[in-house]
Amino acid sequence: MRTADWQNYTVIATGDGYKLENWGGVILLRPDPQVIWKTDVNMDGYKGLSAKYVRSETGGGKWLLKGKMPDEWTVSYKDLKFKIKPMGFKHTGLFPEQAVNWDLMSELIKGANREINVLNLFAYTGGATVACAKAGAKVCHVDAAKGMVERAGENARLSGIGQGYIRYIIDDCKKFVEREIRRGRKYDAIIMDPPSYGRGPNGEMWKLENELFPLVELCEKVLSDNPLFFLINSYTTGLQPQVIKNILEILIGKGRNGHVEAYEVGLKTQEEGVILPCGNSGIWINR
Repeated sequence: MRTADWQNYTVIATGDGYKLENWGGVILLRPDPQVIWKTDVNMDGYKGLSAKYVRSETGGGKWLLKGKMPDEWTVSYKDLKFKIKPMGFKHTGLFPEQAVNWDLMSELIKGANREINVLNLFAYTGGATVACAKAGAKVCHVDAAKGMVERAGENARLSGIGQGYIRYIIDDCKKFVEREIRRGRKYDAIIMDPPSYGRGPNGEMWKLENELFPLVELCEKVLSDNPLFFLINSYTTGLQPQVIKNILEILIGKGRNGHVEAYEVGLKTQEEGVILPCGNSGIWINR
């Protein structure tokens, strides 16, 4: 388990299916399916609580204001800045547990002593994109949602990243990689954070357990002759770190130097002192 070391974000407490978080001074209460334990903390009545996300029995849900909450605000992680804006499906536009991966990738990029070109697939609002670009890499940021790509651009500007470091692409990730193969374009590092389920524009069904192996197999074809790393992150329940490790060893590690690490990522809670699990990651590193 690797836990992120934030100064501007805290998981205050967890219990009864919820997590209580402090996002740079704005306190939110959100559901979390991993939290199946009880708590003695009165999270609904917590002093300074701004809003609680409540699920609907018919699907989705809504934010219930408990105090004052800005429409959007900024949080910082080291020299990175991100815009936070609560959205319709409980999200805020950032996954803070991913800071452990941002740190690892930044270290690898800075230590490479050469220009690194990164392909970030299912790149969302650009946490990994911003971290890699801030470390000096050139990043191709790909996501099918226009609004998320626009938010990634805002986060890059907030973090002081100049023009020329990030190329933004609004597209289906698989189709984009297929075109990059035909164009002969190569990347020194690949990041992917694919969804568990989804549907394409023509009704195509995406299920990660069926699609991950062939997607990684496809992406291997756009790796450069001297790649630096290949990182997979997953929030799919049941997809264990060893599964990710196996895929990376079979498809990326075979015939190359380097090694694979796979691990849970999480966040330490302030009140209970326990680790809140937040998905699994695996990374092949060429060193």
